[in-house]
Amino acid sequence: MGMGGVALAGVLGEAMGLKAAEGSLNPLTVKAPHFPAKAKRVIHLFMNGGPSHVDTFDPKPSLAKYNGKELPMHLATERKTGAAFQSPFVFNKYGKSGTEVSELFAKTAESIDDICVIRSMRADVPNHEPSLMLMNCGEARLVRPSLGSWLTYGLGSENQNMPGFVTMCPGGYPIQESQNWQAGFLPGAYQGTYINTKNTDLDKLIENIRNSSVSSKEQRGQLDLLQQLNQEHQRKRQNDAQLEARMQSFELAYRMQIDAADVFDITREPVAIREMYGDGIQGRQMLIARRLIERGVRFVQVWHGEGQPWDSHDEIEKNHRRLAGECDQAIGALLKDLKQRGMLEDTLVIWGGEFGRTPTVEISTPGSNNAGVKNGRDHNHHGFTMWMAGGGVKGGYVHGATDEFGFKAAEKPVHVHDLHATILRLLGFDHEKLTYRYAGRDFRLTDVHGNVVSEIIA
Repeated sequence: MGMGGVALAGVLGEAMGLKAAEGSLNPLTVKAPHFPAKAKRVIHLFMNGGPSHVDTFDPKPSLAKYNGKELPMHLATERKTGAAFQSPFVFNKYGKSGTEVSELFAKTAESIDDICVIRSMRADVPNHEPSLMLMNCGEARLVRPSLGSWLTYGLGSENQNMPGFVTMCPGGYPIQESQNWQAGFLPGAYQGTYINTKNTDLDKLIENIRNSSVSSKEQRGQLDLLQQLNQEHQRKRQNDAQLEARMQSFELAYRMQIDAADVFDITREPVAIREMYGDGIQGRQMLIARRLIERGVRFVQVWHGEGQPWDSHDEIEKNHRRLAGECDQAIGALLKDLKQRGMLEDTLVIWGGEFGRTPTVEISTPGSNNAGVKNGRDHNHHGFTMWMAGGGVKGGYVHGATDEFGFKAAEKPVHVHDLHATILRLLGFDHEKLTYRYAGRDFRLTDVHGNVVSEIIA
């Protein structure tokens, strides 16, 4: 549990014999990518449940024209949907690029000239579980390592006192739980470390972060003695690699007690910075994310809520307004904070969910799990929006488009595999060559798919 468990995961990874660098047994040792990278680290903002693209970053005036009427096209939807449903939100143009963004994300839109909006995303199915797995792990059904695990495996971590991959989700696990940040068949050191950011007390936020039994000086003395005994034991066993890895784990766990306590304590930030992010859970998460990558953590995933909060089958105006209100200020603050610190240029920020939502209203079916819903939208994997900022992407650029009504990717479609290939390219990897040998096969994040979308790279 807690940071001690992370250290143990590192030991297990080391014991499997994966060498991070020449002469090193530590799997988190910094490694060079295939070629010079534009981004060095990633913050993935996951809007869990599927935000509606036609209400956020993909305006569709034709929905107003057809509002309440049947659309002149067939829509293959998971549940029965009815007439066209115009967005209840106003879209405005922002920045020098004039990119249109919903009023829901007005604070985020202030940085639109640093954002590349991909309006032609597509996935495989309109169901949460497989779509979450596809977006996070590149595979909808079978156990595969997550994106964060692949990147940590490929690059290591710049802070040996902290996990290389941290995932924050307030209030508990999302659907598919820890599979979303699993290491899969990669060594355990690359597994995402889960933090429940609903807790504000440090001792609840990270279990076992403090040693309440002995002082730091006494603990240091105990570890020094243990190290001395282990070294004597090791000399008789011809420098056994597994034993050395376990010896290192004690030091790692000890160092974590110091670094982790510092990075998660946002009271050390100036009041003006904390006010800029806001005092809600999302503001706290975003600020912690910046502090984590600032200290060398390679991949930070920030979830918006437990369950599927963005899954607005019902009352989308009320629910999406509330949800955006919880995170818009914090996202806008994160982008500005990174830029003013000179970190945005080599930090890739990714925003999106597992799919989008229909341009038509969902119809309530008595006796089903959507009985009583009104003014909401169903799942839609055929076309949706994600955006990326910093990290070498083309800011102020809109890539691709859905059809006139926002149902299906119509221009320059980008599959999730293509997105993953492009992310790896920005981090300096050829997605076909970042592989891991398992069960007689060389596996990769993009499986046997994926094309780099070069048009979105600056």
